[in-house]
Amino acid sequence: DTEGLLRIKEENQKHYRRAQRHQEKKEKIQRHNRKLGDLVEKKTYDLKTQYEHLANLRRTHILELTSVIFPIEEVKTSMRDPADVSSESDNAMTSSTVSKLAEARRTTYLSGRWVCDDHNGDTSISITGPWITLPNNGDYSAYYNWVEEKKTTQGPDMEHNNPAHTISAALCYATQLVNTLSLILDVNLPKKLCNRQVNTRAESVASFGLILNHEFCGENLSRHRFTRAVKKLNANILHLCFSQHVNLDLLHPLHTLRNLMYLVSPDTENLGR
Repeated sequence: DTEGLLRIKEENQKHYRRAQRHQEKKEKIQRHNRKLGDLVEKKTYDLKTQYEHLANLRRTHILELTSVIFPIEEVKTSMRDPADVSSESDNAMTSSTVSKLAEARRTTYLSGRWVCDDHNGDTSISITGPWITLPNNGDYSAYYNWVEEKKTTQGPDMEHNNPAHTISAALCYATQLVNTLSLILDVNLPKKLCNRQVNTRAESVASFGLILNHEFCGENLSRHRFTRAVKKLNANILHLCFSQHVNLDLLHPLHTLRNLMYLVSPDTENLGR
């Protein structure tokens, strides 16, 4: 029994010495983890600072881009509310008729359905200048209607009054701006709209070194191709708006330039993230 007791004591001493070594290793690992934690915290702070600095740089570049090269502004029109005009011509008009006229004014028949548009008829959105605008409600039917009309009617008057020039130019600039914003923000776009220099209507503009979108600045597009290209552009704009946390209540899937205007607005807090 005495010999067995001695053996047990020796084993206990060995376990005790081993436990001490494990305790030392544990303390060493804990010190190492604390150092790594401090290092990770410092690196995280540095990374956050760099992200903020990068966001500020992106924001500065975007605001400079949209103020010097691609200014987007809301252009007021002089159209009067039909309800006001009608009430002046008919003093006996009931309030229900006035409200119905006002409601009709805020709706647009677009692509086979009625779309509510509170800004319909009030404003249009311009890009690069007040002479290049898009309808605020996203109704670009004037483009393919003109294309269809040109097939049957030829002449200099038709070319002079061509609404396709303004619409296609605005969409070209919008596409170029969207592609440039995706590079600055490092955001991959879901839809591909390639850019290349063209030698058609935009030749005089491209000669200044601008690269315009061949989807809109090439030959007159059919309604199907034009609508498809516009949908791709709108999808890319919405994707950028989502990535920058633009207020969803401000966005509308058909308002091309208005969504862009909200995206690059100085009031967008997360622009550059």
